[in-house]
Amino acid sequence: MSPIITGEAVVLELRPASFAARALGLAIDVVVHVVLLILLMVGLSAAGAGLDPAAARALGLAAVVFSLVVVPVAVETVSRGRSLGKLATGLRVVRDDGGAIRFRHAVIRGLTGFLEIYLTFGGLAFAVALFNDKSRRLGDLLAGTYSVRSRVPAEEAVHVFVPPHLQAWAATADIGRIPDATARRAAQFIRQAGRMVPFSRAGMAQSIAAELSAHVAPAPPPGTGSDDFLAAVVAERRNREYARLSQLRRRNTETGRRLQRLPFSD
Repeated sequence: MSPIITGEAVVLELRPASFAARALGLAIDVVVHVVLLILLMVGLSAAGAGLDPAAARALGLAAVVFSLVVVPVAVETVSRGRSLGKLATGLRVVRDDGGAIRFRHAVIRGLTGFLEIYLTFGGLAFAVALFNDKSRRLGDLLAGTYSVRSRVPAEEAVHVFVPPHLQAWAATADIGRIPDATARRAAQFIRQAGRMVPFSRAGMAQSIAAELSAHVAPAPPPGTGSDDFLAAVVAERRNREYARLSQLRRRNTETGRRLQRLPFSD
């Protein structure tokens, strides 16, 4: 990933697009632009049959510039770094600082792209992209941009429950003193535990469990594992919060009904 630090000192993790994804997106865009150019040429040939050769060449050149330069620049400017090929591959062009590209970035990419993609049949673009870590082509290097993955697989929801052998203890345990930051750390660990190596998972589970135990009374039954302890605390805390909110909602609903039954004078 590529770390980006915003003006508010928030670190964003942007995933640079792979070479294969960029190549596929570029191929789709090239096909679309070439098809557009062919259609324009066919239309100009039919409409300008009586034109002299110089005018025909001028219209042909205009069609080439429009299809291969103007259209890509306009699409990337309006869509803030997207194109048909990038939409299909889930990519987006951003600035080096992670922000959306502007017209000048799209112009530099479009003009350079005409050289490195069409005049060299893609050879220059592929050669440059192969030798940098973000698979950037020459237009990206000059414009200060690169492609990122804007569509990533959604994480599967992790359902946390109180282990059966800890349900009696959790129902009577005092967990109201747990700081919110510590509770969030425990919940985040549970969501990410499946992607951690066993050694790191065990060490982090013990560390967070030790931090939680200072705010939980009484202590869990002897022999309780760190993973079970964390799951029990996080699940019971969630259940109690849900019950509290449900009770508050019912109370507000009942209060509203009582107010509606009260007589009001004009």
